[in-house]
Amino acid sequence: MPGQKFGPAWFPGLIAVGLILCGVLLAARSQRDVLVAFPDWFRSTRAVAGVASVIAGLLFYVVAADKLGFYLTALAIQIVWMRILGASWRLTLPVAVIATVVIHLSFYKLLRIPLPWGILERFAF
Repeated sequence: MPGQKFGPAWFPGLIAVGLILCGVLLAARSQRDVLVAFPDWFRSTRAVAGVASVIAGLLFYVVAADKLGFYLTALAIQIVWMRILGASWRLTLPVAVIATVVIHLSFYKLLRIPLPWGILERFAF
């Protein structure tokens, strides 16, 4: 929106800061717990893939949201995240589509925060 300091990267940036803060707090909580638990967690392929997918999804949103738009980027991110978590395609596709629409309407109608349309802009209005 004209006159505002926040762009489409603000929301994923806020999530990234929150994840970093949680990681720092967990690491500072107890050296003994971290030293004992970290190697077990690090050996889990699913856990490492989950963390990597969150970071990659946030970066993808920041880079692609303006060009592709919120709908396409959010849909792609949710599909990848749900598949990494082990959801079936029968569950993944409808949930990702419904969640993307609900999130967009929540931002657009309730919070009055416009999200980028990207290549779908010509169909938006």
